[in-house]
Amino acid sequence: MAPVGDKPFLTFIFKYLKAQGVKRVVLAVSYQYSKIQNYFKDEFLGLEIAYSIEKEPLGTGGALQLALTLTQQKEIFVLNGDTIFDIPLKQLKLENSKLCMALKKMSNFERYGCVELDENGFIKLFKEKKPTKEGLINGGIYLVSEDIFSGFYLKDKFSFEDFLQKNFKKLIARAEIFEDYFIDIGVPSDYELFCSLEKTKDNALSFF
Repeated sequence: MAPVGDKPFLTFIFKYLKAQGVKRVVLAVSYQYSKIQNYFKDEFLGLEIAYSIEKEPLGTGGALQLALTLTQQKEIFVLNGDTIFDIPLKQLKLENSKLCMALKKMSNFERYGCVELDENGFIKLFKEKKPTKEGLINGGIYLVSEDIFSGFYLKDKFSFEDFLQKNFKKLIARAEIFEDYFIDIGVPSDYELFCSLEKTKDNALSFF
């Protein structure tokens, strides 16, 4: 519920999803979830909203595993709640994979790890965070199969990022590369920038 002007940041994620033609959203929520539920209710901007409520924090993987029990499709888009990556969602394709990740081309960074692909677009390596001149980062948007966790013996609480790094070969995980607008409000300077862009409407976002 980080504020951007007089709106929560989630408002802009919902605007993006609506512009992409999404009709229904499942929100994975835990701590103080009632604030989110009271604000957005069961419908917002024409989007139907369901709430996957964690009684205790389950980590990103456990949260996703629980949220998938409320989904209604065989292929599901998964988005981080603190980033916006203004890509055309329809360009993500599973083909024979269990997961397709959206990657962002980025220069001169050290906050993010890198992802390397083979010549066919399949993930072949995750690199640890370090100062990097140029690379591909995880943009925080995935297309996943409804049964992505099937066949794995997982605890209720786990990290989705760790799961992916350990099992990307079993998932036959692939990726698409984009150069669209990306912002991560977990970075204070990015958060301040997004707030100023929203105030002036001087930005490259497709859905403002």
